[in-house]
Amino acid sequence: MTGISRSGSGRRGVATLICGALAAGGLTAAGVAALAPGEAAASSHREAPLISSTPQYDNTDVYAFVSPDHPDTTTIVANWVPFEEPAGGPNFFPFAEDAQYDLRIDSDGDAREDLVFRYTFKTHVKNKKTFLYNTGAVESLNDPDLNVTQSYDLELIKLKKGKVQHKTKLADDVPVAPSNVGKASMPNYAKLREQAVYKLHNGAKTFAGQADDPFFLDLRVFDLLYGGNLSEVGNDTLKGYNVNSIALQVPNDLITEAKHQPIVGIWSTTQRENAEGYYSQVSRLGMPLVNEVVNPIKDKDKFNASVPKDDGQFLKNVTNPELPKLIEAIYKIKAPAEPRNDLVDVFLKGVKGLNQPPYVTPSEQLRLNTSIKPTASPKRLGVLDGDNAGFPNGRRLTDDVIDAALQVVEGELLGAKNDLGDAVDKNDKSFEKAFPYVALPTEGSRGAVAKGTGNDVRNQLGDALTGTSGSDTGMIALSAGAGAIGVLLIGGGLMWWRRPRGRRAY
Repeated sequence: MTGISRSGSGRRGVATLICGALAAGGLTAAGVAALAPGEAAASSHREAPLISSTPQYDNTDVYAFVSPDHPDTTTIVANWVPFEEPAGGPNFFPFAEDAQYDLRIDSDGDAREDLVFRYTFKTHVKNKKTFLYNTGAVESLNDPDLNVTQSYDLELIKLKKGKVQHKTKLADDVPVAPSNVGKASMPNYAKLREQAVYKLHNGAKTFAGQADDPFFLDLRVFDLLYGGNLSEVGNDTLKGYNVNSIALQVPNDLITEAKHQPIVGIWSTTQRENAEGYYSQVSRLGMPLVNEVVNPIKDKDKFNASVPKDDGQFLKNVTNPELPKLIEAIYKIKAPAEPRNDLVDVFLKGVKGLNQPPYVTPSEQLRLNTSIKPTASPKRLGVLDGDNAGFPNGRRLTDDVIDAALQVVEGELLGAKNDLGDAVDKNDKSFEKAFPYVALPTEGSRGAVAKGTGNDVRNQLGDALTGTSGSDTGMIALSAGAGAIGVLLIGGGLMWWRRPRGRRAY
């Protein structure tokens, strides 16, 4: 485990260990020995047995921050579908049609949602007689060559004490930014991203589509905490992978209880429809790595189906965390004494004087004080480094929650000063300056466009598929446009045939 500079980018040690830190946070700028793990644990990729087998419903991260270019608004980013390999076609990565993707807001601190922003998706296919996601170069979201598209409806549900009071349709049939197939298929993906940003009537904005996974850390931590050898730390394991993002930017006064109470709690959930037409919650995420590292295997599926008001059932996982014991066993760094009440207050309530609601009911949520304005020069350790606009006061895309949470779980609030971390200080891609802020997804074709795949060939392919009317055969093989592909396929076959018969390719 290596030390780091508080405000620098020096090497740090144990990475996701922080995960388990679930309870983490940082010191307040005022020097108060309290900090919140708000989103301390930064991610929830494949965190529970059941949800790991259904990635379309699996929340990976939640971010919430006062918008840097529109400080009268709050931006929420929630991600799903972990470890999207950019070239993973031909079906790529759609949102599920039998799911409700929710962003939930607790405006008064009672551990119950007062607002729910609900996204539901539909898939549209222009030509079902081809295997192709796109049949030519895609220039816009309504391009006829974009064969498989998705759209979504956005609904606002207002509740009181858990009971629905009112529902409002905010948007209908909004286009989703597609998966980034590659440079030949989508030569200007940034243009497609821009077209997928939709403005609502109240000044709010919404976006759904693929994005670079903004979470950064060295996940080799699960290899027995780096196998006790820290020489290989510093590798951003999520580099090059994408996620499906939902982003929403809303006026602060829409989600807060009142001007004198600007603190909100935020989390996301996924509900899946069963065979009888009812929806059941299958994934939940506020403070990310909670379920990944803090909860033992026996509690993981239960947590994903639970609600914040019932979080007392998981209290022992926080007061007697497993992670510090593992670090002590392998790295001989003494674990703080239990019970860890220093983590409980911060983890369940927020930091008093920073992001703790006046009459808070203890529960696991991301807590954000919307009255704290963005800083011009964000510090990656947020509150721990005197930047009250960052983690654990909400979570910005650039916040290094792994390092901050790890330091706290190892006793920062108890006087055990340390500079632990995982040596991954920032995302591999730069974030955008405007909504939705997440970086563009990595494309399926990561190298240069191959020779011979110019617009002429791509357009011929599109013509071949869309120009046949009434025929359900020979769409590609017998068309002139398919000739170019046929040559490539035949050539590839000949190359294989010419290999020595004694070798087998797998």
